[in-house]
Amino acid sequence: MKDCIETSVAIANELAENLNKIDRDAVEKLMEAILGANRIFSAACGRSLLMIRGLAMRLMHLGLTSYVVGETVTPAIEPGDLLVIGSGSGETSSLVSMAKKAKALGVKIALMTIYPDSTLGELADIVVHIPGVTGKSDRESGAVSVQPGGNMFEQSMLLLGDALVICLADRAGLQLTDKSIMKRHANLE
Repeated sequence: MKDCIETSVAIANELAENLNKIDRDAVEKLMEAILGANRIFSAACGRSLLMIRGLAMRLMHLGLTSYVVGETVTPAIEPGDLLVIGSGSGETSSLVSMAKKAKALGVKIALMTIYPDSTLGELADIVVHIPGVTGKSDRESGAVSVQPGGNMFEQSMLLLGDALVICLADRAGLQLTDKSIMKRHANLE
């Protein structure tokens, strides 16, 4: 029988190793694109959507204009905006369709994915390759995981998103304190 604490530690170690493989130059380009965008739109599907929502929320907490695609209050995207997509496979059909529409509108696209050579990778202006494994793909990334499905990718994307916000705040001189977050945090809960 597996020990949950040992398994948690194995996952944390796996994530630390995985995050160290991410290209820092690609992350730098993503940070520049976020800071240079009029508005940031985030999109993903499944569990990746939960992770990208965390990034969108923290960008809003920084004071940036941030939306999650598919929400009823999300406005039309325009040139000058940035579309950030999270997709392990890079082949999710609804995200591919969305990226093609954004591209046709002249919108810059950033992608976080396991497969930079995917359809979404070809459409993206910025690709952050996050190594990982996924049960949906028949391609081999070379990564192995103690976890099932796309957990390693999704968790790495969440941690990278949280780190991005910390680094963005530092770079732009924006406040990221409990007090500054709570000024923008939902208060009708």
